[in-house]
Amino acid sequence: MFRQIAELGHEQVVFSHDKATGYRGIIAIHDTTLGPALGGTRFWHYATDEEALTDALRLARGMTYKNAVAGLNLGGGKSVIIGDNKTTRREYLFRAHGRFVDSLGGRYITAEDVGTNPMDMDFVHMETQWVAGLQQRSGDPSPVTARGVFRAIQATAKVRWGSDDLAGRHVTVQGLGSVGFTLCRHLVDAGARITVTDIDAGRVAKAVADFQAAAVAPDDIYGVEADVFAPCALGAVINDRTIPQFKVAVIAGAANNQLLEPRHGEEIEARGIVYAPDYVVNAGGVINVYSELTGWSSARALRKADEIYDTVLDVFEIARDQRIPAYLAADRLAERRIQSVRAMVRTWPQMPRKS
Repeated sequence: MFRQIAELGHEQVVFSHDKATGYRGIIAIHDTTLGPALGGTRFWHYATDEEALTDALRLARGMTYKNAVAGLNLGGGKSVIIGDNKTTRREYLFRAHGRFVDSLGGRYITAEDVGTNPMDMDFVHMETQWVAGLQQRSGDPSPVTARGVFRAIQATAKVRWGSDDLAGRHVTVQGLGSVGFTLCRHLVDAGARITVTDIDAGRVAKAVADFQAAAVAPDDIYGVEADVFAPCALGAVINDRTIPQFKVAVIAGAANNQLLEPRHGEEIEARGIVYAPDYVVNAGGVINVYSELTGWSSARALRKADEIYDTVLDVFEIARDQRIPAYLAADRLAERRIQSVRAMVRTWPQMPRKS
């Protein structure tokens, strides 16, 4: 276990149990160089405790990179609760989670994630102040996330074609949840033509009606000939099965963990496809949470999401200069910011410890 923690560079991992509620949770803190570790709480029925630990460690490390690339003064962390996320007995479970979060004294700030919702975070808030994503606070993150994805598509288009003008471009959008649907509106307003898909026929029908979009079956979206593919649903959609089907020049979307394996990032670039790393593109979500912590207005959060455009350009500049794939270049950009802050020298004296 310590070897696994050391290999990924984590600072702290906390295992917590509450007998009264049956709560079993893991809080992983990866890096706090830039600030307190921020990352959501995932509630999932893991097959084994080892699987839960691996997920917490991997997700916490990912949050360090996402927060760093987004230019936020936050480190990376994540927590997982092991159990059935369909349970209706939630109050005391999440209050127990809140007490363990509070025991870390602000080193870790949680929020909602897979299997949790704003009401759960309100229960957590009964026991700790170190929680975001509360109801009636920052609100729905999808407008900020979608704005960032749209700006990332523009930046990637500029890298590919020398212009960020999307008028006349054909974009395929996979997934019409809150982010995907809002992204469609941005694209259509910019003059793009869209083809959409979703497992929910009602969402597809609404997109067709509202945006005059074309629609295809979920499995057919990968083979549509277009300029841009925007995955906004599940992860791992770039894999051995889908890569041969792609007929696009750009991939940039909101879905997390789009590459099934790192090698797939190299394989799509070998096919001439420009891929914008997912955690750079979808950073609007964490920007929205940060806006709640700092008291930013919604307008300022949207302005911060606009900066994703320049971040994407920075990633491709690093990729070009170092001759590495874009997904690795994003990591380099994050590591550069962390190392720069870590190397800064404190300019105020420490008080001597009195014994």
